[in-house]
Amino acid sequence: MNRSDSALKRSFHRKPDNTPNDNDRIEIGPSQLAFDEWAALDLPPPDLVALRQYRLERVKQQLRQRDYAGILLFDPLNIRYATDSANMQIWIMHNQARGCFIATDGPVVMFDFHNCEHLNQHLPLIDEVRKMTSFFYFLGGARSAEFAAKFTAEIDQLLRQHGAGNRRLAVDKLEIVGVRALDRAGIEIMDGMELMETAREIKNHNEIRAMKCAVAACEATLVEFEHAMQPGISENELWAYLHFGNIKRGGDWIETRILSSGPRTNPWMSECGPRIIQDGDMVALDTDLIGVYGYCVDMSRTWVVGDVKATAQQKQLFQVAHEHIMEDMALLKPGLTFKELTFGGNQLDQKYRRQQYGVKYHGVGLCDEYPAIMYPENWESSGYDGVLQPGMCLCVEAYIGEVGGKEGVKLEEQVLITETGYELLTLFPHDQRLV
Repeated sequence: MNRSDSALKRSFHRKPDNTPNDNDRIEIGPSQLAFDEWAALDLPPPDLVALRQYRLERVKQQLRQRDYAGILLFDPLNIRYATDSANMQIWIMHNQARGCFIATDGPVVMFDFHNCEHLNQHLPLIDEVRKMTSFFYFLGGARSAEFAAKFTAEIDQLLRQHGAGNRRLAVDKLEIVGVRALDRAGIEIMDGMELMETAREIKNHNEIRAMKCAVAACEATLVEFEHAMQPGISENELWAYLHFGNIKRGGDWIETRILSSGPRTNPWMSECGPRIIQDGDMVALDTDLIGVYGYCVDMSRTWVVGDVKATAQQKQLFQVAHEHIMEDMALLKPGLTFKELTFGGNQLDQKYRRQQYGVKYHGVGLCDEYPAIMYPENWESSGYDGVLQPGMCLCVEAYIGEVGGKEGVKLEEQVLITETGYELLTLFPHDQRLV
């Protein structure tokens, strides 16, 4: 067999993202529908093997810079970032039944839920899988402290074996009984969330490919969503199209249910309910979608429902929101500080400020991430500084609606900071009746 024949044979056993082409595989991932849609767009998927290696090395770089012996992760998004291991993600967010220990100069040890060891077989960066000794109250009850001590003994042994005397361990999130158990063992707990947010901040080309694929899958879903958006449908049923389209393409979940119509669009943040959408209503949506490869797609759009013209007031609200987004995006470039972004760009008319969105910009990756960049009014109370760097991804947001107003408009775009400026990642068109 010559080299080209060998390469062709291998291609039958690998998907375009370099994962096994096995219908019975354990590994989760995009559906064939998603791969076909990306191929039609000439959009290359990531090399998932290389993506995983990059992300784990980002974590280890941060550990070395801080001189920590390792990190203990419980947040499922942090575990996924470091290892690409995913299991019952939503349930694990409020039940610490999985953990991952990463030695700075040593192994990655996954502590997984009962009888779930096989879910990590496809991940060569995980060196060992152990059964998790859970100590949150649901599973630990009156023995929670005992179980926390048992788990801590395993972590202590790993630190002694791989830490070269270093007892500084980063931890992202931990039950109180776990904190006390680590303290009693003489382990110095360091801030793991700060470390992980910093690691996740800079995306390489494979992460950007994964994010672009997630965006494309979301936008294909929004076509189906828009088609279903007719007078007479309920908000709940319409939102279900977004969820269905995401899941059938291999996406994960949706973080919120922020979809509203008509008078429920003002003020913002109402989650979808049983309201029946009427002809001429505005419908506003924040996708908040965790899509394929676990990457977040966070865009907002506002439409007019039915075969009607937009009213002058609807057009005015949209125009203010769109100008706000465009002016704030135009600022973006590496080297700009968060404070400059806070006080620069569009300055909203006073009548819109009371109900303006909570942030002007925020980071995005596997979910909404660092940083959060505020409006000028919030700088003293909750703002902080930093610097934009190439490889950061941001969302640019605006909500426009007067106090007591009939309706409101929500818009949001997702962008990549490049070496010279920014690249717009979300390309789904606006309702032309409002533009």
